[in-house]
Amino acid sequence: MAGLVTGLVTMSYPVTDPAASSPPILDPVTDLSPPLQNLPHENGDAPFSSLESRQHQMFPILTSVEIERMRHYGTVQHYAPGALVCEIGQPGPGLFVILQGHVQMLSRDGLGRSHIVSERGPGSFVAEVGQLSGKPALLDGRALDEVAGLMIGASQLRALLITEADLGERIMRALILRRVGLIERGGGLVLVGGEANGRLHALQNFLRRNAYPHQVLDAQTDAEVIELLVRIAAKPQDFPLVICPDGTVLRAPDEGQLASQLGLLPEFDPNVTYDVLVVGAGPAGLATAVYAASEGLLVAVLDCRAPGGQAGASARIENYLGFPTGISGQALAGRAFVQAQKFGARIAIPLEVKALHCSDQPMEIELKDGRRIPTRTVVIASGAVYRRPALAELELYEGRGVYYWASPVEAKLCKGEEVMLIGGGNSAGQAAVFLASHAARVHILIRAASLEASMSRYLIERLAALPNVVLHPHSEITALTGDARGLSEVQYCTRGGGADCAPEKTGTVALRHLFLFVGADPNTEWLRSCRVRIDPKGFVSTGVAAGDVEFMPTHELETSVRGVFAIGDARSGSTKRVAAAVGEGAAVVAQIHAFLQHERDEKAAAR
Repeated sequence: MAGLVTGLVTMSYPVTDPAASSPPILDPVTDLSPPLQNLPHENGDAPFSSLESRQHQMFPILTSVEIERMRHYGTVQHYAPGALVCEIGQPGPGLFVILQGHVQMLSRDGLGRSHIVSERGPGSFVAEVGQLSGKPALLDGRALDEVAGLMIGASQLRALLITEADLGERIMRALILRRVGLIERGGGLVLVGGEANGRLHALQNFLRRNAYPHQVLDAQTDAEVIELLVRIAAKPQDFPLVICPDGTVLRAPDEGQLASQLGLLPEFDPNVTYDVLVVGAGPAGLATAVYAASEGLLVAVLDCRAPGGQAGASARIENYLGFPTGISGQALAGRAFVQAQKFGARIAIPLEVKALHCSDQPMEIELKDGRRIPTRTVVIASGAVYRRPALAELELYEGRGVYYWASPVEAKLCKGEEVMLIGGGNSAGQAAVFLASHAARVHILIRAASLEASMSRYLIERLAALPNVVLHPHSEITALTGDARGLSEVQYCTRGGGADCAPEKTGTVALRHLFLFVGADPNTEWLRSCRVRIDPKGFVSTGVAAGDVEFMPTHELETSVRGVFAIGDARSGSTKRVAAAVGEGAAVVAQIHAFLQHERDEKAAAR
């Protein structure tokens, strides 16, 4: 629901003794950002950093004392030479600490190509961050000789990370760095399609924002891809093709079909009732998940796209407390996502919510696929959906020149070209600054006379200092034109103090990349099945504003329905800032505790 995650961070830490004190678990280089070598840099192509200097953190050697501390969390298992400790595409068995023998880690793709990622011996462990939630393995782990080791399943691994804090810190850092390393290499999942394919663009963004390793190959130049296309008789309507490591070929899949094939969608036991079900994995929803799960509540989080919400699409957030050099939306969301999983929150992406059924207890969330999930409380953190201007044929160019966020995927397409950006808010400013380091020129169109009323001062000053950014006040788009490749031309007009568009005030710019940051509308349509009160603009009313003679909420973030709470951008009267959303995510957990305790007291009194 809260949609969409973008990132780059430049800080790094010096190499230290792995056993010595070290930086926080989720430091700026260990986020789940996109491939580091593809990120922008001052000279245009060089990477910000390398993982080479952090091999000791990626692959730490555990001492005998540390292994002994881990023993009661797992069981000893044995593997004969050639046996698989883990297999690509199969549910990861957990973290495997090697006690005897050697394990070779291999990556492979559906084109039959494979390469050795690493070979690990006694004292090493086999796992990456996906094992926190039992996701399918991304590598094959093959025993090279007689192997014995300690297998620690997902739930016990989470317990270890929390209970054994210092050891858990080293393990967590290694798990995250390994995923970053896999993303750098490009992974085994292969996407095939041309740049003008809107669905290919959507799949790239989905995989990137969900930190899933993949690579994109050209259908016209890669010999092995060409051979495969001939063999499977691929047609134009089949693109983009997705080639899975097991050889399965998906023809023009959507995000849900791809996630299902990759095993990313968790099962929900209909007999399990959650304490808290959060709809939306933006900053507010993820904060709720972290605080609620860390306090022992049974938590599930649903989102139809990726962690981070609209904040996740921000190239750089510079006014979030504690990050003086700034942090990308994707990096911030990636850390929160891992943190929530560490405490045991069940996060399901992409799953779309169809309706909330609140007439009975427990309440139920109905998914678009028909499944229902029972829960004692619901937190509405579904954020907002991108607003689309009323332009003819806009949908035709979405993903083929028209975009609603600016990530390195789009930046790569725009390198050295003219781009246009519509919008005057902070998100638009952050995107413009980011794009200006790639594009030849960035045109910013706003309806107002200036950016003063809608954008933070630091962004206004930064934009003014960029020589390749051109501001067009009192302007708006009037038409889009395209060709076989996608968008090719944008027509706009300058009103000049509110006057109608006259022919002499109309301009045309030949460009292939248009970014729309024209605001968003609350994502609350799925609440129509319940009596949750919505204000005239579509936002969810809470507290006193949600009350009436039949029911008056006892909590500030509670809606007109008992046990249903609303936070973040979807809530009426909320402050549209990441910090405010995170604060509401923390505050709502205290109110949920009070609600659940009241429910228990009522049941006890009834007995």
